[in-house]
Amino acid sequence: MDEPEWANGLKQLYNSVVDEPLPDTFHDLLSKLDSGAEGESSTRK
Repeated sequence: MDEPEWANGLKQLYNSVVDEPLPDTFHDLLSKLDSGAEGESSTRK
């Protein structure tokens, strides 16, 4: 099946977004959420 003309450009755009590093603030938020989830799981046992 032939891809539409815009498919290659869309793939390149997607790959450029996926390859971008996470901002530090987002990484910090994920770390806080992970540590909060670990604390909750130990108190729910």
